[in-house]
Amino acid sequence: MKLTLYAVGTKMPSWVTQGFSEYSRRFPRDLPFELVEISAGKRGKNADIARILEKEGEQLLNAIPKGNRIVTLEVEGKPWDTPQLAKQLERWQFDGRDVALLVGGPEGLSPACIEASEQKWSLSSLTLPHPMVRILIAESLYRAWSVNTNHPYHRE
Repeated sequence: MKLTLYAVGTKMPSWVTQGFSEYSRRFPRDLPFELVEISAGKRGKNADIARILEKEGEQLLNAIPKGNRIVTLEVEGKPWDTPQLAKQLERWQFDGRDVALLVGGPEGLSPACIEASEQKWSLSSLTLPHPMVRILIAESLYRAWSVNTNHPYHRE
């Protein structure tokens, strides 16, 4: 099984790239974790946000191979603590399908992405900066993997 984070936005600060890379490289070969970036639509003073959101959603969904489990990251999603996320990760692995995790741009995800998702995950009820979300997802999933494999990274 492969985990892939599909995120709207490119040109992240170096600390984001380094942080995400640090955790993604730690995943074992049988559970690779990758990042696919989707270009954000141009947002100007009179931008048509609904249209931009729709286009970003189309790009996200077109980038995901058929058959993937789609999990959207949303404030309204289910909050999972570390043991719950570890159980989710285990279920995904038993399911055998690759998992596509979707993070939207400044206005979130398009209705089409939300409709296509099988699960909705909330990292926090706080509004988090999108660059930081990438690192939080990578660290959380790595920690969940470490719980499932009794790796010393996670100490209770």
